[in-house]
Amino acid sequence: MHFGIFIEERRRGVSEADAFREAMELVDASEAWGLDGVWLGEIHFNGMRSVQSSPLALSAYIAGRTKRVRIGTAVQVLPLTNPIRIAEDVATVDHLSGGRFDFGIGRSGSPRAYDALGIPYGESQGRFLESLEVIREAWKGKPFSYDGEFYKIKNVTVSPTPVQAPHPPLRMAANSEETFIQVGQLGIPLFVGLRDHDVASLRPNLKAYREAWRAAGNAGNPDVCLRIPIYGAPTAREAEEEPRESMTSFFQRHVELLKSGMGRDDTGSASRRAHLAEKTAKMTYEELLRTRVAFGTGAEMRERFAELREDLGLDGVIIELNPAGLLSMEQMLRSLKIFTHEVLPKLR
Repeated sequence: MHFGIFIEERRRGVSEADAFREAMELVDASEAWGLDGVWLGEIHFNGMRSVQSSPLALSAYIAGRTKRVRIGTAVQVLPLTNPIRIAEDVATVDHLSGGRFDFGIGRSGSPRAYDALGIPYGESQGRFLESLEVIREAWKGKPFSYDGEFYKIKNVTVSPTPVQAPHPPLRMAANSEETFIQVGQLGIPLFVGLRDHDVASLRPNLKAYREAWRAAGNAGNPDVCLRIPIYGAPTAREAEEEPRESMTSFFQRHVELLKSGMGRDDTGSASRRAHLAEKTAKMTYEELLRTRVAFGTGAEMRERFAELREDLGLDGVIIELNPAGLLSMEQMLRSLKIFTHEVLPKLR
């Protein structure tokens, strides 16, 4: 299994400079303590939440700072940038990292950045698929042209080409039922999270993903990586109570994000968003502990991850230390140390 860390959130009240410094402290600890990967989010026009508007630039810096750990995007929002530029930047990072880059992709469930950049969110699906086609073709390093609805390219040759052949490993995020099937049909490894979904609702979607993969005749095996918040502490009570305010705040924010997409004709099913918002708003903290996170002592987290691996058939886990940005750096590093020193050795 792959074990990584997701880094995105800016801690409440810290400066932009300190947000980058703290992210690098987590990167350094991840490298030293044996994690396999560092995964970076992409957030635009929301500086209070994150300073990571340029994950590929940050990936290049991390590539020069580290020697062993892999670096990935979780995820690069393809429709927001010209695909030729993405192909060039990713190939550059792949070179600088010595072939340690993983390319996580998606189109985002929020229209906010699209609106600010003047890109119709209703076109996100079409733009995503065309962008992926262009990027894959560009990485071949041969002259090509492309005549799509959104991208028109005439006789270009992209350089550099990636170190990894045929290209850095892809991984695609999914939230909606139809996207799980689409990712399976494309034969791309999957990112899933526990925001819109709980463990129970993931089961049928992962089944659909795997069935779509095989029905499409894709080579290899379906691959699922779960992103999940963790919190480690010396006692079970501390592990449950200390992050209560943070996780409650996080899911309250998520409810508002779901509601923000309602009333538009370009953000998918309004009834689905309404159902998810209502379900999330009614969720108790005790239910959250059972279905959305992995909190506990080292022994409790070992048991939790063993159950999740068996239940969902996981190929990887990406831990998230501070989804709402309300926890201290000391708490984050303690959770990371407990996971890497007490949990990880038993899961490998």
